[in-house]
Amino acid sequence: MHVPTHLMASWVLGHRLGERRDRVLVAWAGVSADLDGLTILAGPDAYSRWHHALTHGLVAGLLIAMLVAWPAKNRSAVWGLALAGFHLHLVCDFLGSGVDWPIQYFWPLNDTFYSTPYGWELDAWQNWVMATGLLLICGRLALMSGHSFAETLLSKRVDHQVVLALRRRFAPERLDPAEVCSSSDGPSLRPGSIRSSYR
Repeated sequence: MHVPTHLMASWVLGHRLGERRDRVLVAWAGVSADLDGLTILAGPDAYSRWHHALTHGLVAGLLIAMLVAWPAKNRSAVWGLALAGFHLHLVCDFLGSGVDWPIQYFWPLNDTFYSTPYGWELDAWQNWVMATGLLLICGRLALMSGHSFAETLLSKRVDHQVVLALRRRFAPERLDPAEVCSSSDGPSLRPGSIRSSYR
């Protein structure tokens, strides 16, 4: 499955965490299984052998969850959600990366390959439907929570502007008129002006 889809899926898992840093850590933990994709730098043979092996298993998942939980504010929640996001990545790859691309879940403990005849290719319609669905879910959660999927890649201020733009277009009732101001560059957002329906 495509990296942006993995990132959206794991962000959705952790979007209720109160700290921005914790949400971002969980989101990127869900992408980290693809670190073994860097084996492409050693050539196509190394990539074919080690992608879906080195960091697509239980041992890697436990290590990554511990690593991302260390700098988190809510360590236990981030550890659990990071591990869940990591395994969601594995399930998505297990089904949506091609029927001829197995996963070595217990490597390096053993070399058993796991695959399913019910999967589909990377560019299949199922993956595009999932990506589109997750994009819509991310948009909906941004309207409700006051932070968006953009926080995984961009600054806090840009994330606020994304939420403001979405709310002005799709949910103006969620804006606080007293805290939204206008400038020559168009509407801007003062810190704290986005209200969350989770509070």
